[in-house]
Amino acid sequence: MATPRQWVAGARPRTLPAAVSPVVAGTGAAYAIDEESLGLALLALLVALFLQIGVNYANDYSDGVRGTDAERVGPVRLVGQHLADPGNVRIVAFGSFACAALAGLALVALSGAWLLLPVGVLAILAAWRYTGGDNPYGYRGLGEAYVFVFFGLVATLGTLYSQSGTVTWAGLLAAVGVGAIASALLVANNLRDIPGDTLSGKRTLAVRLGDRRTRAVYTLLVVVALAALAGIVLLGMPWAALALAAFAVVVGPLRRLWSGATGRDLVPVLVATGRFELAYAVLLAIGLAVSG
Repeated sequence: MATPRQWVAGARPRTLPAAVSPVVAGTGAAYAIDEESLGLALLALLVALFLQIGVNYANDYSDGVRGTDAERVGPVRLVGQHLADPGNVRIVAFGSFACAALAGLALVALSGAWLLLPVGVLAILAAWRYTGGDNPYGYRGLGEAYVFVFFGLVATLGTLYSQSGTVTWAGLLAAVGVGAIASALLVANNLRDIPGDTLSGKRTLAVRLGDRRTRAVYTLLVVVALAALAGIVLLGMPWAALALAAFAVVVGPLRRLWSGATGRDLVPVLVATGRFELAYAVLLAIGLAVSG
């Protein structure tokens, strides 16, 4: 039977910056046009956090019952390591999705942004289908695309839209930057898991591309985040350049990545990428607010 500490580890707290960052960036974009609402931002944050936690438990369950977690390194796998009953992990996953749905309903009701209702339903379905169901798209190399869309574009622009009723170019570029870094986090995770995923038949993007090209994709996503930031500055928001300081956090991970680190040696890259995303979002939000 899993201990409370193992259940917490199963939620994979190191991935939570991917949930917090788009909400922070979207709120910063709302500040830039003087339409911010911290109450609505809090509800959006709850949606993102519960969705991220639900995805993590759902992946633990689905990978575990398929046997694809047996040869991996990294965080605790509740089902794969036979620490918890699969049914209980699935219940926690769907309980997290239910909490995300309730917070989302409150967000939509209070903001009047009813357009977000079907988007939220789609996000929950996509979260489950990542590794769940008969033909999960995470096993077909589409996981990074899901993360970019839902933890980049949808979460950032949804946060902005719920507070302001509109979408701005600065908000869109912020969404692209945050989404690129969130995708880089998954790229690093899947790079670490290439050996185990290859053995289990899980055809992630990293497995399809191979080791070296996966490292190149990580680097490219960092460049995309930088280009998005440059675009925001060119829109006439010079204080957004504050987010350049966040790139100091990613220098070490890039060096480790291109030194050929594999397996557990890539764990620091995952941790640092999460910190990089959060620092990027916070500094960008400050820059947007000041520029606005």
